[in-house]
Amino acid sequence: MTVKSAESKASSTAETTRRVVQEFLAARIAGDTGRLVALFADDVDWMLAENPGVPWIRPRSTGAECAAQSEELAEHTVAEDARASVDTFLVDGTDAVLMGHLSGTVRATGKSFEGPFALRLTVEEGRITRHHLYENSMSIAGACTPS
Repeated sequence: MTVKSAESKASSTAETTRRVVQEFLAARIAGDTGRLVALFADDVDWMLAENPGVPWIRPRSTGAECAAQSEELAEHTVAEDARASVDTFLVDGTDAVLMGHLSGTVRATGKSFEGPFALRLTVEEGRITRHHLYENSMSIAGACTPS
């Protein structure tokens, strides 16, 4: 393989990763669970710090389970108060990292949460195989705890 073809393949891989992640973000914003199921691989390396007091945070491993997280989050939070901004979107081959800030309000308690987040996604063969989310779990747990 020549250097030029290796660079072209790497560029094509990064473009696919960027496209799939953009589709993922659009589907999350639209609440399109069907599209999310299609974007996730059948088996996903899902990581989100366990937080027993937060109903939408639980272990997941299938594409359908991962896609359902969006619906579960919507059931337990106030849609009008949900905010997420992406400040950084980095792509390196099959990996993408998004960093930003999120906030919302838990429907059951009326309490707010907020904080920075980092999301690492891996895209292989056009589907998301890794979803690792790092967020302010203390703020979210506090917002889920009744007064």
